[in-house]
Amino acid sequence: MTARQEPVPRENPPGEPFGVRLRRAMDTRGPLCVGIDPHGSLLTAWGLGDDLAGLERFTRTTVEALADRVAVLKPQSAFFERFGSRGIAVLEKAVEEARAAGALVLMDAKRGDIGSTMEAYARTYLDKDSPLFSDAVTLSPYLGFGSLRPALDAAAVSGAGVFVLALTSNPEGAEVQRATAADGRPLAQVVLDHIAAENRGAPVLGSVGAVVGATLGDAGVDLAVNGPLLAPGIGAQGATPADLPGVFGAAIGNVVPSVSRGVLRYGPGVAALREAAERFTAEVRTAVAAARDTPS
Repeated sequence: MTARQEPVPRENPPGEPFGVRLRRAMDTRGPLCVGIDPHGSLLTAWGLGDDLAGLERFTRTTVEALADRVAVLKPQSAFFERFGSRGIAVLEKAVEEARAAGALVLMDAKRGDIGSTMEAYARTYLDKDSPLFSDAVTLSPYLGFGSLRPALDAAAVSGAGVFVLALTSNPEGAEVQRATAADGRPLAQVVLDHIAAENRGAPVLGSVGAVVGATLGDAGVDLAVNGPLLAPGIGAQGATPADLPGVFGAAIGNVVPSVSRGVLRYGPGVAALREAAERFTAEVRTAVAAARDTPS
């Protein structure tokens, strides 16, 4: 039987920043994010229908298995949206129950727009009165980093965080993210520099994070942003925890590796899901410790 982790305290001081809460969760539970990605093939693999009942069962089981022990749960909004309003209702309940059990919830929505539309997205995920209020949300900066200002401001007010796409794990991303800006910097570096500016002076860990794929081999950019680095690509996309030091170097202590299918494929048993998450967490801790012990 696996030991139950103590939940991340919810009696946080009013306005305690996301970066502070995330650092505490990483230190106590381990630096792992597990995605909740109920796509059709996983529902089938669990013996469930690709329907609302299957979605509800999959989501409830994943939250039950992991919300009291992993640092971050990351529901992918699209897999709930495809079921319409009833799917969104399942997502709302998952967010509420996961946060109540102590996990930090990162809504993987990858929103990006301008003006009042961006403000509406910010109110959806970063306003405490919203039923979809999450501890953090993923954002796309490729309409210009300044277009994210409504979300950045809303997160600061509510004590939430954001993770901004910088260098993603999909190969197609390079044609935009590796492109050269007018001043000669890669576009991804421009984004990272903006993130660093937002986090300047933040205690412990800034609340504006970057998404940097674990599959990159060598990021080739400056990752010193004083904020968390979400690292998708562990597991099904081919990266392993042992790859993290090569990608993130000295910034590895701020990395939150993200795995979805690598854990979820062990369902529907609760015990098997927990054991898979614990294996990944142990492997990440080993990789981080080894990187810190290796002379630069």
